[in-house]
Amino acid sequence: MANYQKSKQKNLGDEVTFELVEHIGVLEERKDGWTKEVNIVSWNGGQGKIDIRDWDPSHERMSRGITLFEDTAERLAEALSNRYSQMPAAERMGIVGGQA
Repeated sequence: MANYQKSKQKNLGDEVTFELVEHIGVLEERKDGWTKEVNIVSWNGGQGKIDIRDWDPSHERMSRGITLFEDTAERLAEALSNRYSQMPAAERMGIVGGQA
């Protein structure tokens, strides 16, 4: 995927512009090619924000998602790191708690 890709999507009659400023990573990939990704996205020419959502393979269509300012994303990363560093390995792997 090329960085700095510009596209438009119709959203409830309004045109929304976005620019993928930086691709951070893929969290999961579905069989139909859609991927849940973490990126830095600029919406409507605004400041780039951390963005988590599903994208189609061409990055022209997307699902609803969540956008976070950098400081909020840092707090989220810290909270998740704390949770998983204190969790037993078996529980992290989904063995404990009925998720096997």
